[in-house]
Amino acid sequence: MGRLTTHVLDTAHGQPAGGMQFTLNRVDGDRRTPLLVGQTDSDGRCAQPLLADEAMLPGIYELVFATADYFRRQGVDLPEPPFLDQVSLRFGIADASGHYHVPLLISPWAYSTYRGS
Repeated sequence: MGRLTTHVLDTAHGQPAGGMQFTLNRVDGDRRTPLLVGQTDSDGRCAQPLLADEAMLPGIYELVFATADYFRRQGVDLPEPPFLDQVSLRFGIADASGHYHVPLLISPWAYSTYRGS
């Protein structure tokens, strides 16, 4: 069966973004259903897949990362309001048997993502 994983890298400090809070939502039109609230481990990852096996369903999902809170805890002096308060990544799962890896590369001023392996 398939699985969904994530990994967050702090490109401003050149390290994994450990302790970053996130929420995983399923998106149906204008409605978001929270599926999971968690935080990354010291390697910027999660010990378990965010979705796996029968929970891995085709559809639209959204990962919302609390980036400003993370950088404040790192001692970064952010303006108010911060440029990136939360980063929301909306993506589709078409093949429930596949591995969908959604990495986030983040700084206080920019981010990028891609479908990883």
